[in-house]
Amino acid sequence: MKNYAEEFKDDIKAFQTATDQFYAGEMTVAQYKGISGGFGSYAQRGGKYGMLRLRLSGGRIPKDRLGFITECIEKYGIARIHFTTCQTIQFHDLKPDTICDLVTDAWRHGIITRGGGGDYPRNVMASPLSGTRPGESFDVMPYAEAAADYLLGFIHTVKLPRKLKVCFSNDPHDMPHATFRDLGFVAKDNGTFDVYSAGGLGNNPKMGVCVGQDVKPEQILFYIKAMVDTFTAYGNYEQRGRARTRYMQDTLGTEGYAKAYQEKLAAAMRQEDITLFVNREEITKTGKGTVSHPRAVKQKQPGLYAVSYHPVGGCPPPEKLKEIYDAILPMEDVELRLAPNEGLYIIHCTAEEAEKLINLTKDSAATAFEASVACIGNHICQVGVRDSQALLKACVDAVRPLGFADGVLPKIHISGCPSSCSAHQIGAIGFRGAVKQTPEGPKAAYAMFAGGCETLGKEQFGTDVCVMAEEDIPKFFVELGQRITQDHSTYDSWILTHRDEMLEIAGKYA
Repeated sequence: MKNYAEEFKDDIKAFQTATDQFYAGEMTVAQYKGISGGFGSYAQRGGKYGMLRLRLSGGRIPKDRLGFITECIEKYGIARIHFTTCQTIQFHDLKPDTICDLVTDAWRHGIITRGGGGDYPRNVMASPLSGTRPGESFDVMPYAEAAADYLLGFIHTVKLPRKLKVCFSNDPHDMPHATFRDLGFVAKDNGTFDVYSAGGLGNNPKMGVCVGQDVKPEQILFYIKAMVDTFTAYGNYEQRGRARTRYMQDTLGTEGYAKAYQEKLAAAMRQEDITLFVNREEITKTGKGTVSHPRAVKQKQPGLYAVSYHPVGGCPPPEKLKEIYDAILPMEDVELRLAPNEGLYIIHCTAEEAEKLINLTKDSAATAFEASVACIGNHICQVGVRDSQALLKACVDAVRPLGFADGVLPKIHISGCPSSCSAHQIGAIGFRGAVKQTPEGPKAAYAMFAGGCETLGKEQFGTDVCVMAEEDIPKFFVELGQRITQDHSTYDSWILTHRDEMLEIAGKYA
């Protein structure tokens, strides 16, 4: 990898100056956001503290990086961290003088925060179990890391209209949502990729346009270059609310967009040779014995397992990462992979190692419902409308005493605002922060979505079905869980023939 820390070191001076000015009251929130976002940092609500988003390509955290992260937690007394849906870690509640020190420390350790926010190529995502999952098409992680390295090179050379998200998927689970990102690569069993472009969530969500089939892995950088060139040529630089790749489908038409992209692809292939060659690392470690546990995922490597850990809301106790680091330090080849659902996997574990890590992470979500996804919420986020973390906690607290079987309630997605940071539009049930007008006056509320699906080949966005007062949402899930339990069923099965009844229950609280 190119030494981007060296290339970007002078940028830190400008960031430090802006940070000092903002927290001294000499710069507005909007002015600071326009600068700090480019370094993966934003001021939190209230303007007294800030956050920092690490750039972790593919969500991969080898031991040395985990060790550095735990050192930072201890050194700077970080009391709040968050696993994001873009496979990164965010440090929260940072004091102003800590933020720039953390950026510098991270860069020295090879973790670049540049472009972690703002109008830049964002963290490149990948299926977290890539290279380990039985039946996967092939390991996409090396290509995700190479793509991330390539995209960093555009930060000083190209001004994008807004952020650009790229991801790689290795199997039908499609956790990174490759078919509806700005640019997504879907691995195929024949060793090639299908490529999707100009998709995305948020306001006016769109599925991606297929712009390449049976693309050889060594050609992926050409497709990335074409995406950048298409976005800069046709992206909306005037209206920020429409400055995302998906709006090019509106201005150019789907067929017109595909044609424009192909023209840029042909030009990229003529201009330079950026053919990619990667080394695929093969894990030779094997294990003995078996482990049977809901959070133990059998790998394709004989005798090895991945252990799932999903703290409720994606907010683990910071000290938990140190406990995990200390535990895996003597374990051969074991590393962490952040998942796009605010959890992580600890991979390449023998049965004995897996058992130890399962016991260590007993605070993990115990059901699909407890493993629901919620953005950081308006108590932290400047643009958030509602406290999504508080709502998720209230829902979990309401249903836990009832002991519903796993699957009775689905994994839900809660976004505090229309930005869809939790991907609420692809959840079986999703919520988006809103306001509900009542005879007593406006109340904190959420718009409820139902029927979304992220599975490859079955992708669909949920529909907006009602607006529900925040205080009533836990009650809705209690009643829904009790009804499904009566039928000795799970939500995924029950909803196929009881959608009207689900909407009737929701209607009581809408």
